[in-house]
Amino acid sequence: MHEASLPLDRPAPPPAAQAGAIAVRSLPPQAQAHARWDAFVHACPDATFFHRAGWQTVMEQGFGHDSHFLYAEQDGRIAAVLPLAHLRSRLFGSALVSLPFCVYGGIAGASAPARQALDAAAQALARRLGVGHLEYRWREARQGAPDDAQAGWLHHPRYATFRRALHADAEQNLLAIPRKQRAVVRKGMANGLHSAIDYDLQRFYPLYAASVHRLGTPVFARRHFALLRSVFGDACDILTVYAGQEAQASVLSFYFRDEVLPYYGAGSVLARGSGANDFMYWETMRRAGARGCRLFDFGRSKLGTGAYDFKKNWGFAPQPLPYASRLVRAKALPDVNPLNPKYALFIRAWRRLPLPLANLLGPHIVRQLG
Repeated sequence: MHEASLPLDRPAPPPAAQAGAIAVRSLPPQAQAHARWDAFVHACPDATFFHRAGWQTVMEQGFGHDSHFLYAEQDGRIAAVLPLAHLRSRLFGSALVSLPFCVYGGIAGASAPARQALDAAAQALARRLGVGHLEYRWREARQGAPDDAQAGWLHHPRYATFRRALHADAEQNLLAIPRKQRAVVRKGMANGLHSAIDYDLQRFYPLYAASVHRLGTPVFARRHFALLRSVFGDACDILTVYAGQEAQASVLSFYFRDEVLPYYGAGSVLARGSGANDFMYWETMRRAGARGCRLFDFGRSKLGTGAYDFKKNWGFAPQPLPYASRLVRAKALPDVNPLNPKYALFIRAWRRLPLPLANLLGPHIVRQLG
């Protein structure tokens, strides 16, 4: 049968893909597609734990945010990835972010044309969604990243991250901690503190909720942490520090390649006096080294905060995070920052709320912050 005589209702065959052509696609929810995405992320040098496909589930099921996980495909292979989520907030407007609630993000991939294709697709998506701004949470400046010379990109250097190599030998890691902070760790040892890996949220969540309440910060829902444990499995654990049978500090950590990322940490009101907070991070470091991790990622902190100084006191050098944003419909970037004086009244009021009420209201507010 000649092509001209094909039935009119039969679709024409798709044109063959041109060799070397780049196609931008959306990540489907199937497990096989997630495994393919994660295989690329694991092998990509500039990808991070927060580029993993599981964050699509966390964004959608945990926070109710639409996700747009884009990848560039070339010659049948993934060449670059860009996880995005549409953050909608009655307080702060809307934004397309890579990635909300994550310290790192942006485009990951070695191919400059693939990165450029994803950036163009993200900007088009941001315009179509009518968001206030598009944000990439780069971990480090790199070739192909937006820079100040590129019209329309804004940089907000308010965060730094703290990363340092781990030794295989625990004693070397202990000696790498500056003397004053090492003395606090040894104080925790002398006080008989000990740690254990927890397999539920029974001890972690009450400590975490009370800790952020004292800071005047809304808390995540318990189900957020349960979802993280479910989605990431062995790449996510909880370590709790005890004085006798009493839990005094607890931290939920992520593992990626040979890195450990203690991400959500909390201590009781007794933790500072006993040294439990420092002992908790030491135990995370010690156990991670035994597990084969060779890099300790202390995470990001805002410049000028106590957390920033705490990490410096541990001997970690701050590395500025070159986050970049592009305005779409907004006239200026929202200043979602607890150091912003206009939030001082809210923080003081939140601290005065009864803890059960704060735990009830917090998850409805925190999902808008990103």
